[in-house]
Amino acid sequence: MQGNMAAFDLILKNATLVNHDGIGEADIAVKDGKVVALGGNLGAAATEIDCKGLHILPGVIDTQVHFREPGLEHKEDLQSGSLSAVMGGVTGVFEMPNTSPLTIDNATFADKIARATNRMHCDFAFYIGGTHENAGELPMLEKLPGCAGVKVFMGSSTGSLLVADDDGVEAILAAISRRAAFHSEDEYRLEDRKPLRVDGDPSSHPVWRDPDAALKSTKRLVALARKTGKRIHVLHISTAEEMIFLAGQKDVASVEVTPHHLTLDEHAYTELGTLVQMNPPVRDAEHRAGIWAGVDNGVADILGSDHAPHTLDEKSKPYPASPSGMTGVQTLVPIMLDHVNAGRMSLQRFVDMTSAGPNRLFGLATKGRLAVGYDADFTVVDLKRSETITNDWVASKAGWTPYDGKKVTGWPVGTFVRGHKVMWQGELTTPSIGQPMRFGEALPTG
Repeated sequence: MQGNMAAFDLILKNATLVNHDGIGEADIAVKDGKVVALGGNLGAAATEIDCKGLHILPGVIDTQVHFREPGLEHKEDLQSGSLSAVMGGVTGVFEMPNTSPLTIDNATFADKIARATNRMHCDFAFYIGGTHENAGELPMLEKLPGCAGVKVFMGSSTGSLLVADDDGVEAILAAISRRAAFHSEDEYRLEDRKPLRVDGDPSSHPVWRDPDAALKSTKRLVALARKTGKRIHVLHISTAEEMIFLAGQKDVASVEVTPHHLTLDEHAYTELGTLVQMNPPVRDAEHRAGIWAGVDNGVADILGSDHAPHTLDEKSKPYPASPSGMTGVQTLVPIMLDHVNAGRMSLQRFVDMTSAGPNRLFGLATKGRLAVGYDADFTVVDLKRSETITNDWVASKAGWTPYDGKKVTGWPVGTFVRGHKVMWQGELTTPSIGQPMRFGEALPTG
């Protein structure tokens, strides 16, 4: 129905909604980019879409991606990475600061915001990198509009983004007020164990970067969080021991897990070689079970893909010259919905870890819930649809996925960002409308 008779811009009809009320059938109405009504018989809209047989989830937010711009655009850029996101049902991303130049000051942060606005396909926030040199500026930088918070690399980085020492981490934590995210591997142990790497054998990667390197760093990090009275977010947990330890630290520490650590195990090195090389590493089935235990018991808070693309040429270098990282933002939803369909997790738990969780941990303003007054960000999925993930489907510049050839059940069929139908049935339908996300602890003024 068109014209003045339409009370709403958009109504999605006959869907099964997954929100604060649980799971049930309802229509959802949108006006000016916001959810304005939920229920039945809502009236008329300029656009009405029948979603019978489909589930509408709060827009999935991937809180850890590396989109490589500026400086490494041959692997990925903000536009291609965000295209990969929306093709996979992801409506928003938090992007990491290890670009070139690093995102560590006002100028580099403002440059990223300018590059992304109305060019990215999904909404976005950027982390500011914490370094030895910029700790004094972080109280201002972490409050910049569009900032997801501070990211610190305690291991596995280079140059000034590596803060391996306790004094450096403590100085950063002492300065800031928001929750800060950490790559937690003990750099000193990694240096000592470098001789354990076997040339040409990527299965030696988890031997070098062993579970103790992760656990030792995470224990150091929690002690510093308690000393400074600050909140920490421990990224990509890869060990059963860390999950057990972090269960007793939930007052200060939130926990991220990744689809690859929940899906792959030691056999992946035989099948995929360096394509499965990540930091921290994919480990054996026992560790994978320990991470799933943290999902089941609620210690794990959120899912992030750690989308970190490299070209196939780069990944084909013999280990350890091969870089660590894989694509992941586009496969997050189908891989995890396949786990839902297998009975490994509930659909409500998936929603908790991809929208409600980011909202809760990071104080996202008007995102993360299917509720009146919130942004009309929706991930529309067909839980019964079976598809085979392929490299050809991946929109990332890297052009490959470790899940090439994997059949999954549960598929993203629609991506809505602030009421705009950005992706529908595998087609990009509204390009480049991305805007900075807003946070309660860093709201824009004026």
